[in-house]
Amino acid sequence: MSANNLTTVTNELIESYGNTARNIINAYRVGNKRAIGFCDRSWASAVKKTGSRLSAEVRGNALAAEKKVTGLYFRGVELTTHGADVAVNKAVELAGKGVEQVATNASRFEKATGVKLHTLAVAAVPAAKVVTQVAGKIEARCGALANRMAGKQAQAKVAGVKRIAARKVVRARKAGKSANPAVAAPAPASADLQK
Repeated sequence: MSANNLTTVTNELIESYGNTARNIINAYRVGNKRAIGFCDRSWASAVKKTGSRLSAEVRGNALAAEKKVTGLYFRGVELTTHGADVAVNKAVELAGKGVEQVATNASRFEKATGVKLHTLAVAAVPAAKVVTQVAGKIEARCGALANRMAGKQAQAKVAGVKRIAARKVVRARKAGKSANPAVAAPAPASADLQK
């Protein structure tokens, strides 16, 4: 059944959205880190410019207070972004399991009723592929933005649009074969659900 092709494309779309969200979170994290660094340098420069007008003790206290405030701010950013990363990972995982469950239930529905959902699945695959390509472009631009914001410290995933796998499947269909057995064969009903 082609629902497995639809399942594969849908899972790619979900993963692409997940990567985009992770890149945005990373851009927020790194952008705040750079802003904190800028504040640290500006504050230190301002304190240094005061020179002898402030005592060494006052300058030291001013620098220590600023470091404490930015440290607390950075810990808040780290906690917030870590929580957001965990939430995105869980959402992607649950969405993927949901797609697998729908595909499994579609197979069961076909077996129980004899009604084939093949036509609907085949019709939905091209639209899902287009949406996946658009999401891949958004993911790539978001990753590039995160890398630009981060400079050398970037951890963003810059993904390209996944066209190679789709070409292999199309070529295999034309040749009457399956390029990937997992795409052409129905997914086992119980294997994914018991994990």
